[in-house]
Amino acid sequence: MSTVRERSVPRDAGRRRPPVTAGHSGGRGRGTLWPYLLVAPAVLGMLYLLLYPLARAVLISFQDFRLRQLILGDADFVGLRNYRTLLGDPEFWEVVRRTFVFMAVNVVAIMVLSTLVALMTERLGRVARTVVLSSLVLVWAVPVVAATTVFQWLFHSEFGIVNETLTGLGFESYEGYPWFAHGGAAFGIVVVLIVWQSVPFAAITLYSALVTVPAELYESARMDGAGAARVFRSVTFPLIRPIFMLVLSLEVIWTFKAFVQIWVMTRGGPGEATTILPVYAVQTALAGQRYDLGSAASMLTVLLMSGVLVLYFRQLFRQEGEQP
Repeated sequence: MSTVRERSVPRDAGRRRPPVTAGHSGGRGRGTLWPYLLVAPAVLGMLYLLLYPLARAVLISFQDFRLRQLILGDADFVGLRNYRTLLGDPEFWEVVRRTFVFMAVNVVAIMVLSTLVALMTERLGRVARTVVLSSLVLVWAVPVVAATTVFQWLFHSEFGIVNETLTGLGFESYEGYPWFAHGGAAFGIVVVLIVWQSVPFAAITLYSALVTVPAELYESARMDGAGAARVFRSVTFPLIRPIFMLVLSLEVIWTFKAFVQIWVMTRGGPGEATTILPVYAVQTALAGQRYDLGSAASMLTVLLMSGVLVLYFRQLFRQEGEQP
């Protein structure tokens, strides 16, 4: 009986597993933290470069901060006085109205043209598609200042190719026409420039979404007698809608904060025809060294842009929730 009991006991029953020591757990902890330690310098640097200027601008917007305070650093807090000054200025609200008009015109033009370009590119052959996509990438890669300088030359009153071409076509009134001296003309040129710079990114992104739509859906829709417009409305757009809305949001941000093109080309002129909120903030800060009002204008710009995006995404999520 004892012999049977001895045989039934496993051979390693008497062996004890080594206890898990603090050294083993500490090793696993160090292995888990090591990737975070590697990326920590980059993350901290990015947070410093992004958050510190924003926090500094917020602080200055609540201070009496002019040239003297910039040199001596003895700014006093004034609460919401800078914001009350801006919100009580009719010129500020005129700039806000112009900014929203500028944003709406640009975003509508960008989304319509980029969608048409993406649809055209999808239907081209391999060689033509490569040429179109390469051209879009090259346009996208042109630096902003360089593109703005080219547009200044194109519409130059004496040496611009636009005036020369229109005059050659018989429009004698455009000989020496000063485009940047007229508010409507300058506004239109800035819109054309921003649309020209924005369409490549939007078109390439929408094209990448179009190629994911299964061809079987197009064939089924055509067999049911659907035309091109109905196919796009019922098949294509519902499938690419998330990417379309993402591109739309990015273009809203891009046009709302457009500054370099306007500042290099017109500096907000003639008059105030091309002055939008970012340009207005810089003008306010530099005109009389009112850095406090300029910072307050920048913060209001951020709030207005954030409010537009919040309302837009709220409506978008509501529509998504109503779909079956």
